[in-house]
Formats: sequence, C-alpha cells, structure tokens
Amino acid sequence: MTELLKGFRFGMLLQLAVGPMCFLVFQTSTAYGFGSGEQIVLAVALVDALFIVLSGVGAAALLRREKVKAAVRWLGCLVLVVFGLNIGLDALDIRLLPSITLFSAVSGGSLFWQGFVLTASNPLTIVFWSGMFTAQMAQNHWSKRQLARFAAGCVLSTLTFLSAIAALGSVLSGFLPEIVIQILNIAVGALLVFCGFKLLLQKQETQQA
Repeated sequence: MTELLKGFRFGMLLQLAVGPMCFLVFQTSTAYGFGSGEQIVLAVALVDALFIVLSGVGAAALLRREKVKAAVRWLGCLVLVVFGLNIGLDALDIRLLPSITLFSAVSGGSLFWQGFVLTASNPLTIVFWSGMFTAQMAQNHWSKRQLARFAAGCVLSTLTFLSAIAALGSVLSGFLPEIVIQILNIAVGALLVFCGFKLLLQKQETQQA
C-alpha cells in the first residue's frame, strides 16, 4: 500500500499543473453534466494507464528517435488544433467538421473518444513515464510489483482529481449564465490550439539546442 499512496501523491502533484484536459472536463461537465465529463475522465485515465504500460515495454526508446519524435509532434499539433478550432467555433454555431461524428461536441458516445484522442495526441509522455519509473526503481529499489502499485496510484490520482473537476463543473452549471459557458467553450478551444502550436515550438527549440 505504501507504493500506491506514493504514486497517488505523486500523481496529485502532476494534476496541480492544470492542463487542457482539466479545462475540457470542466467545460464538458458544465455544458452537459457530470456523466459526460466523467466519460472524458475515464478516457484520460485509460490513456495514462496505456502510456505507463508502453513505457515499461520499451516504447520510450522508439519515441526518442528524432524522425519519430518529429512525426509525433506534427500529428499531435494537428489533432489539438483541429479539436480546439472545432470546440471554439462550435460555441459560435460554426461547424468546422459537421460530417465527422467524433468531433461533435454533443454526441454523447463520442465524448469518450474525444478525450482518448486528445490525451493520446502527445505520446511523448511515454518518455516521461519511462524516465520516472527508472528513477523510482533506482531510488527505492522496488520490484516490478511495487512499481506497478506506484503506477496504479498515479492513475488513481487522475481519476480522483478529474472526477472532482467534473463534479464541480456539473454543480456550477446551474449557476453560470449561457454567455459564460459560451466564453468557457471558446477559451478551452483556444487553449487546445495553443497547446498544439506549443508542440511545434518545442520541436524547433530542440532542433536549435
């Protein structure tokens, strides 16, 4: 249980660095309710778990290759920018991708996949998890089973923190005027677009270094 609690505490520290998925969960819960926001929460937690598993089977080594890393950054940028534009424009009743159900902001079943694709848009996170687990094994002399409990704690922190954000959004939805929700949608879309271009800036900085 010690490793699980350590993983939970570490994961909660990571959650405090609020990212775009946190805002997306809040925006979705505010607009469509707790259940809709929780679909995205489950998707984020699932991708985190998959990334952790992949980090343990050597995927990080592949993603360190420059050509693979560049392709991943471009793909991640494209996904984030398209989703961001669609969410922001949808708030203004402008349909960017009307024929693709996945991008629809109101199609209940697609919310899980929206969260899944957006979270998976930067698989370079696998490199982070790989380095983190290597450090934990070296520092604590943990077995693979102990490391698995630490990883479970990290995923549990994602579920706990984002579920709380979803609950907060659903509670506040009854008090927020429509214009505030619309502004929130536009802000979330703009944030996703910003994060997409940030990936490209990181790529350029890496090349210049």
